[in-house]
Amino acid sequence: MKIANDILIPELARLLAEGKEVRFTPSGVSMRPFIEGDRDSVVLSPIVARPKVGDILLVRIENKSQLSTPTYVLHRLIRIEGETFVLQGDGNLMGEETCTREGLIGRVTAIESPAGRRKPLTRGRLWHFLFPLRRWLLKIYRHSLLKWCY
Repeated sequence: MKIANDILIPELARLLAEGKEVRFTPSGVSMRPFIEGDRDSVVLSPIVARPKVGDILLVRIENKSQLSTPTYVLHRLIRIEGETFVLQGDGNLMGEETCTREGLIGRVTAIESPAGRRKPLTRGRLWHFLFPLRRWLLKIYRHSLLKWCY
């Protein structure tokens, strides 16, 4: 059963603010190859210390228009500029999102396949440094059996 982000994410944020861990299955392909949307589940923990570059964060991106609702993304922190956190999906070749400390909701502490196998979080940290090669690596990934063997 799918629950709309504008209902699900505030409830996740409430539970995290109470100090609880939460598990959910994200959707989308922006975090490929490390998180397969609608397949893998993630465990989120409250953010108690300043996030580090390489962390996967659930954040609220405030839209420029006062009339639009906030956007939520689960992306990797690629740099910190003062009090601004800059994120990008592992499967994205362009585009970055920014948020402030107030927009931070939770940090991914585990990624699990449908079979319950935990995926190492450290592989994704290296991925950022492979940015010039990502286009080809993602193409190979999408067109191979690697996505079923990961």
